[in-house]
Amino acid sequence: MLVEKNVPLQSSNTFGINAKALSLARIRSEADIAALLQDPALQAQPKFVLGGGSNIVLTGDVKPLVLKVEIMGKRLVGETAKAWIVEAGAGENWHELVAWTLENGFPGLENLALIPGMVGASPVQNIGAYGVELQDRFDSLDAVDLTTGQSFTLNAAQCAFGYRDSVFKHASTPGEASGAQALGLKDRALITRVRFFLPKAWKPVLGYADIEKKRLSRNVDVPSALQIYEWICEIRRAKLPDPKVIGNAGSFFKNPTVSPEQCEDIIQRDPKIVHYQLADGSVKLAAGWLIDACGWKGKSIGNAGVYDKQALVLVNRGGAANPVTGGEVMTLAKAIQTSVYERFGLRLEPEPVVV
Repeated sequence: MLVEKNVPLQSSNTFGINAKALSLARIRSEADIAALLQDPALQAQPKFVLGGGSNIVLTGDVKPLVLKVEIMGKRLVGETAKAWIVEAGAGENWHELVAWTLENGFPGLENLALIPGMVGASPVQNIGAYGVELQDRFDSLDAVDLTTGQSFTLNAAQCAFGYRDSVFKHASTPGEASGAQALGLKDRALITRVRFFLPKAWKPVLGYADIEKKRLSRNVDVPSALQIYEWICEIRRAKLPDPKVIGNAGSFFKNPTVSPEQCEDIIQRDPKIVHYQLADGSVKLAAGWLIDACGWKGKSIGNAGVYDKQALVLVNRGGAANPVTGGEVMTLAKAIQTSVYERFGLRLEPEPVVV
């Protein structure tokens, strides 16, 4: 196993933060993981799994051994009367997978178009957009235990999916908690392949205002999967910066969920607040609206800024030549959290992993 030293990571994180991996191993197959774990020195090192770097904030050089996941491959692995089962390597680009499924006649992922990152990160974050979450289309995944070297497979229940949450985001605390918290796989597992359940009885997932505007403007009653895919690409490109042009990590904060009573209290003070009723009776508030209402859109701290078209996105205003630092990003994030808490009594939770 070749381990590279002092590897620049500026091009390996979508914020474009200038940091390096003190040591890095490229994982292109399960055999690479086995070889790494057979080396006593490497096996004992703390490890950090890196995919597309679209959901991280690097606050300095990465000291653990970085495992850069580059496992490729896309294929149809199964078919039933109800669904197609599609498998992709963890190193595949997520958006390219979405496009590939539609090109091959397997609809279902179109609402998740243009989400940055790699396939292996999708179940970790339980990515979601425009009414669809990964768990709605998930079949199973393969992974390797980085402690024992054993391969294992998890179904949806075993992944313990929640809102931008999964078993991979929790450390194991046996005897002290239950569920995902007790069986946590944080820093213990490397996902190698993910399989998706794409139903043959496909129905468009509509309901979001932006999609409805597109549908009405195109005079389409029941859009196809390809039409939804194209609309969502248009919507996201209009609202969100391309990381290749302006460094960012996508939506920086989770949309907070409150009780109907809490929502009504906020509506009394701020009638225009954007909110969505959830199936369990709770209410999801638009974090971007909360941040905008506090006056942060377009503002900056150092080279960290709030995107002027979408307050939920923090951006690198310094570009590649004078890039934002992780410290500047987190200083801005904390200032935003303080403003939102002081005005609305809500604590915004960041989505990216801070390294």
